[in-house]
Amino acid sequence: MEQEQGLIMAEDTIGLSLNPKKPPLQPLMSGRGGFITMPFIIVNEIFERIASMGMLPNMILYLMREYHMEAANGASVLLIWSFLTNALAILGAFLSDAYLGRFRVIALGSFSSLTGIILLWSTTVIPGMKPPPCEQFKDDCNPATPSQLAVLFSSFGLISIGAGCIRPCSMAFGADQLEKETPDSDRTLNSFINWYYASTAISIVITLTIMVYIQDRMGWNFGFGILAVIMFFSAFMFLSGSSLYVKVEPSSSLFSGFVQVPLVAFKNRHLYPPADSDEEYYHQSDDKKLAPTNKLRWLNRACMIRDPGTELSSDGTAPNSWSICSVEQVESLKTLLRLIPIWSTGIMILVTVGQSSFSTLQATTMDRYLTPNFEIPAASFTVATPVVLMIWIPIYDIVLVPFLARYTGQQRGISSKFRMGIGLVLSCIAMAVGAITEGIRRRMAIEQGLDEQLDATLNMSALWLMPPNILFGFAEAFNAIGQIEFYYSQFSKSMSSIAVALFTVGIAVASLVGSLVVNIVKNATSGGGKESWLSSNINKGHLDYYFWMITILGLINFMYFLGCCWFYGKEKKGEDDIEYKPLHSS
Repeated sequence: MEQEQGLIMAEDTIGLSLNPKKPPLQPLMSGRGGFITMPFIIVNEIFERIASMGMLPNMILYLMREYHMEAANGASVLLIWSFLTNALAILGAFLSDAYLGRFRVIALGSFSSLTGIILLWSTTVIPGMKPPPCEQFKDDCNPATPSQLAVLFSSFGLISIGAGCIRPCSMAFGADQLEKETPDSDRTLNSFINWYYASTAISIVITLTIMVYIQDRMGWNFGFGILAVIMFFSAFMFLSGSSLYVKVEPSSSLFSGFVQVPLVAFKNRHLYPPADSDEEYYHQSDDKKLAPTNKLRWLNRACMIRDPGTELSSDGTAPNSWSICSVEQVESLKTLLRLIPIWSTGIMILVTVGQSSFSTLQATTMDRYLTPNFEIPAASFTVATPVVLMIWIPIYDIVLVPFLARYTGQQRGISSKFRMGIGLVLSCIAMAVGAITEGIRRRMAIEQGLDEQLDATLNMSALWLMPPNILFGFAEAFNAIGQIEFYYSQFSKSMSSIAVALFTVGIAVASLVGSLVVNIVKNATSGGGKESWLSSNINKGHLDYYFWMITILGLINFMYFLGCCWFYGKEKKGEDDIEYKPLHSS
């Protein structure tokens, strides 16, 4: 779940499309655009995040208490939900770029999210939509029926579809409105991005504080009902500005090119790429007559011209991109493939950060009173992670980067790969601190005779859960942003959207891996009548052992990261274009 919180805005720019044959922006309907449209777009995004994320922090408790799921099963469901949401963001970006356009996709997503949240709210107010209530660990609770789970999972799916449509398109749609706002378009766009990111962070903090508090104090029916109202206003605000928007016609997506290249190369598998002949290769323009590199040379078959008469039109362009690709497309895919090993090292840190569901369970057993009259909701302790991000990132950029740049000679103070490595190490330290804290919590629960009373309050402050979450915030600030910076520096400007898409895919894969790890640990440690490490009664389980296992996996991943850095070699310094092998003059 915390994977959604840390750098959740990461997927917001993957809807930026690129079509080498067309201008990137083609007005479909000429509205006013400009800053007058910003309240409609940003409010839609803020409210959608509050509505869809507002249920996540406490959802593990809802699944356990209302649907009688075990802790491991509930955590696995949430991780799969996170995977689905992030994976659908790629689909949303593709539909926006290639078929429907951003306005239609955001409108579709708003309707889907609203429908999903209303359906989820209905499970709290309509009798028979969930199992009958019972006291967990004391009564023989009836499990949810297949029809009850179908309704629950359908609501999750609709919310994921909505988020997958809105989040990859919202920032790009806002950027469309500012294209002609001022002569200094770059400064205008940067200002919009800064405010957009700030609004995203604010929505996360609101979710982890106010919305969690409402659910904790006023019940599920009122808490989920509020989220449905918020999502209604999100959709209403966006549609209210329809006549003002500049709407962009969909064009071909950059993602489709990555599919075309290997398919065309396979179709041309009988051809042998020439060494240095520009006449044999298809280029997007005459300005860049460069031969493809010899790395992954079998892909060069995709840009070989077999028959100019049938494959090229009179103006030298290729009308069918599924028959021949350009050199630029081929080299773009090579760049992406070369980054995959380093990208894979970011999966484990996202798995590590994504253990917040267990943090919520820990907090429910501990003393959460900040004052005699104010008790912090169990799910609010993870707010430390986004707060650290909000505070640390400006300090790093404004204060530390200029200072470090004077000594390192690097524009960003330290290299992107170095930042990624620091983040990996900090995530291991955070997980180790969490394991130590859980070991102490469990021992105190047993000493105080509470191992069979999960609803009892342990004489240990839940504030001890804050140090791991604070360290996770620093880990994300270094690794996640370091990843995106690294991808941007290695890709050409034309592939900038892929830099963020890679991170989004990493979140999706990490959610799937996290769910797999949870199920493996649960099954492996519960044999022979033993209590599982991930028992729903965490006072009897061994959550500390699980955290230590994740720490060890994180250290192994760090060693793997060092090997990938050595294999990759020296990183680029932010070139604007891909480096191709120049042709020999004839």
